[in-house]
Amino acid sequence: MPAPPYEQDNFIERIGGTRRTRFTKHVLLCLTGAVMLYPLAWLVSSSVKPALLIFKDLSLWPAEWDLGNYSDGWNALGQPFSVYLVNSLIIVVLGIVGNLVSCSLAAYGFARLRFTGRKLFFTLMLGTMMLPGHVLLVPQYIVFAKLGWLNTYYPLLVPHFLATNAFYIFLMVQFMRALPQELDDAARIDGCGPFRTFWKVIMPLCLPAFATTAIFTFISVWNEFFGPLLYLTDDELYTVPLALRQFIDSEGQAHWGEMFAMSFLSLAPVIGFFIAGQKYLVKGIATTGLK
Repeated sequence: MPAPPYEQDNFIERIGGTRRTRFTKHVLLCLTGAVMLYPLAWLVSSSVKPALLIFKDLSLWPAEWDLGNYSDGWNALGQPFSVYLVNSLIIVVLGIVGNLVSCSLAAYGFARLRFTGRKLFFTLMLGTMMLPGHVLLVPQYIVFAKLGWLNTYYPLLVPHFLATNAFYIFLMVQFMRALPQELDDAARIDGCGPFRTFWKVIMPLCLPAFATTAIFTFISVWNEFFGPLLYLTDDELYTVPLALRQFIDSEGQAHWGEMFAMSFLSLAPVIGFFIAGQKYLVKGIATTGLK
């Protein structure tokens, strides 16, 4: 039996309203995305403009082109900019490895093992997230100075291998807690100990959480400025953020074109890494209960 005419009209109105709502949402999202991408587009545009026109010509399409900013900026600091890119890449890769190894082991202990004081230690670990990082600067600097690690990469790398970032531990704990406990029981019946259970059973299932940790670590370590500024003094050890700061002299005069060109080159690895791991990032966050 066909539906009454008034029900058909209501159905058509609902479909039309839904389409209009979706269209409005997509338009708003596109506009918001355009606003967020404008600074990046302006950076790319300014990197190919003559220095005198960067702040005079605000259009995204340059009236005059100057590709020499890239070649000049590459060699403007006394040595190729690739030196700083390699330095940052070394710290980032080792930082990712350190966080994945140490934080995953700590998270496995909190999430899957039973031991006295587990809840207390987990609470204390979460409490460290409330401490401002600047509170620890002086004690850490004194410790690293006593160890003779100043002007080396050790202060930037060793903390990653000691599971000092509670956020990554918490993220992995939330993911591991969602895994069925029967997996551990089955592995124990097969003769697996805690480490073998972690390596053979838990770790392969935690790849989304590992990918999320790797992406966050990459972005934070690659863009870190204060740590390298505090511990590094030799130009040859500088990372990309410190190298970009060198384009501004002591009097505040900056070589804007060259700095924008190298800034865009330094952003390319971050954007590429994020795009490559975006689906794992979304899956990792969605499955850990984080919003």
